[in-house]
Amino acid sequence: MTLTGRTAGLLMIGAGILVGLAAGAWIIAGAADDESGLRLSGAVFAGALLFIVLVLPLVAGGIFLYVRGGAEAQQFANAARQRKMLGIVESAGQISIADLALQLSGTRDSVRADLYDLVSKGLFAGYVDWDRGVLYARQASELRGQQTCPNCGGQVSLAGKGLVRCPYCGAEIFLP
Repeated sequence: MTLTGRTAGLLMIGAGILVGLAAGAWIIAGAADDESGLRLSGAVFAGALLFIVLVLPLVAGGIFLYVRGGAEAQQFANAARQRKMLGIVESAGQISIADLALQLSGTRDSVRADLYDLVSKGLFAGYVDWDRGVLYARQASELRGQQTCPNCGGQVSLAGKGLVRCPYCGAEIFLP
């Protein structure tokens, strides 16, 4: 089992609190004991020093790791969703966007955003007919250098990095 940033953060926060409580109890016990010779000013100084040197860095570092771990968890969830999307589309070859959104527990817009992200990373090649709501996976060798739309046969034009758009039917062809 891997130790995530959130878990490490919680452990550090807990360690900081435990160290603070133990140090506080030790200082209070020393100040209450007349034989120890610990004065109130010394107890306050020791408490402040332990707080600044041990407790504060542990708790602050724990909070930082906890917050950063949340961002990492979101990135891992996005990557897992996109990996699942690639697997579904490539194994099916053709799938409706509505079915894909249902299988990914997302929306049409989230499928579109993930698809554009995968295309920009060079991980997906295929085309989509947004009007009919169908996504097609194609081998890159079949699409590279293609001058006609695989959907309607019309002349296609470059629309962006890795994206060719058919002005006739609106199909978007994604190139790696």
